[in-house]
This record gives sequence, C-alpha cells and structure tokens, in this order.
Amino acid sequence: MKLNTPRWWYRRQPDHARISRALLRPLGWIWAGVTARRIARAAPVDPGRPVISVGNLTVGGSGKTPVAREILRLLRSGGLDAQALSRGYGGSLEGPVRVDPALHRAAQVGDEPLMLAQGAPAWIARDRVAGARAAVAAGAQALVLDDGHQNPALRKTISLIVVDGETRDDEWPFGDGAVFPAGPMREPLAAGLARADAVVVMLPTDVDTADPELLALFDDLPVFTARLTAEAPPPPGPQVGFAGIAKPWKVERSLIAAGCDLADFVPFPDHAAYRPEQLRFLQDRAATFDAGLVTTEKDWVRLPADWRARVAAWPVVARFDDAPAFTAFLTGRLQSAR
Repeated sequence: MKLNTPRWWYRRQPDHARISRALLRPLGWIWAGVTARRIARAAPVDPGRPVISVGNLTVGGSGKTPVAREILRLLRSGGLDAQALSRGYGGSLEGPVRVDPALHRAAQVGDEPLMLAQGAPAWIARDRVAGARAAVAAGAQALVLDDGHQNPALRKTISLIVVDGETRDDEWPFGDGAVFPAGPMREPLAAGLARADAVVVMLPTDVDTADPELLALFDDLPVFTARLTAEAPPPPGPQVGFAGIAKPWKVERSLIAAGCDLADFVPFPDHAAYRPEQLRFLQDRAATFDAGLVTTEKDWVRLPADWRARVAAWPVVARFDDAPAFTAFLTGRLQSAR
C-alpha cells in the first residue's frame, strides 16, 4: 500500500513529528549504510557511449524526469542521437524494452518512461547495463539515465543532481537532512554531492533567484537554474485537481499560480495506480463543484484509457534559465570524455 509523502519530511526545523522522526531515524541509518556499501562495492560498466545521469538526493519531487526530458531535447536538437534509459519504476516489464507510447501502458513500463518516449527513444530495463547495451545496439550516441544517481551499474560521464528550489515557509528540499524513512534523503547530502558534477535547481515560477543559503551548500559545483513551464493554460472554468507525485502540493500551487479556478485538490501517493473507487470519488467531487478534472501529464498516462477523455492533462516542461550555458557545459564535458 502506497502512502502520501509526509509533509513534515520537508520542514527544515525538526519541530514537526518529533516522535516519528526519533523512531524512524535508526532505519534511516541502516538505509544510508546499505546504499553506501552498494555504491562502494560496485564495478561500473562502460557501455561505450557517454552516460548522462539525472538524479536526485531525495525520494522524489525535484523534477528530475522533466530535466532528463529537456536534456534529451537539447542534445537531439544539436544532432546527437541521445536516448533515455530508465528502470521503469511501477511497470511490470523487466526489459530491455524500447518504450512505445502507442503500445505500452504505464502499468507495463512506468509513467516516467512514457513521458520520456514522447520526445526521444526511451528504454526501460531493470538491468541498466543490459538496457544501455540495447540502446547502443539501436544506434544511441549518448544515454540519458533517468534516476541513476544511486545506481552504480554504469560508468557515468556526467552526474547531475536535481534539487527543488522551494525554500519558503520553512520548506527545505532536504528537510532536516534525515535519510528515508526518517526524512526524504536517499543518502546523506555530503555523500551524494561528492559524486555530482553539477546541480540543477528547479525554481518555482514566481521566484526570481535561488536561495543563497541553498546555493552555498553546493560549494564549487556548477549550478544551473531551471523552471517547470506550462505548455498551455489550465483548462477554463472550475476544476478539481489531483496528482499522485512525491510533492502533490506543488501541483496545487502551480495550478493556482497559473490562474486555474481550482475548486478542490486531491493528493495521492507518488506513482499511484488509480483504482475504480478513487476515480469514482474524483468524479463525485467534480460533480459536487460542477467542475472539470485536471491532473499532471505523469498522472494522466496512468489513467485507464476510458478515463483519459474525462480528465484534462496539464503538461509542463523544464526550461533552463540559461539554456546556452547549460548546453555548453554538457557538450564540453562530453567532448572532454572522448
């Protein structure tokens, strides 16, 4: 059973859920130790092509998949056959399988690979090495590894960390620094940053610059800022929004900021597979407010086919504040690795 992300995970001051934090902290120490041991003992495989890893240090909600999608777009627009590689979290297929949005469902390949496959060839594979070899055999000149920072199977040419730049109202991307399940961290901050080549800070649309205190954590690492930009306005009229992502409250904020007449908002756990009773509940809420239903593109691809016509998808894409500088960083690192 999936649970909603605890909001207190992302509170910088440990004044919330003190008992839960104390009880879960020993499990976090174990999690961190297992992750560190797995990475230290690995022998990464060189797939024969550059690997650009796009990951994060928390269990979700930073925007790494939109960033991976944008990197694919930038590289491919520059003439490089960049292809995506994902574990396919939430899907039943082990792979290696090239994702076909017209054929596959989220229950087979996962929701994020379906999004990646809309703009570039995308592969899913539980065995990342096998997936990389399949992509290379199909002509990939570079691999964009989605959610790969804690997976040491492949030798990485560039390791990017995506960080949520929301720091208002005591919200902090790393919480109080505790490792899952006591907090949102997949590993301690210092350990994760030590393997990174650059940081991408995803800023809210209504924030001009990143928090200087946040930037100070990254020391000498290059930092690039990006934002999630809506490809179209929210649907007109009253709407009931819903989202099953790591930080569903960010979707609620974004819809309101974009001018949506949001009558209600329903959060679900990350990667939620929408059950019939949940969909009926959403339908009833919409009827109560005489409203439409709107959700994220990531959630929309997980809906049953007969429900997609009843729900509006509100697609957003990542865009860098200084795309030429970020592209120059990527191409410079790729050329130096040859």
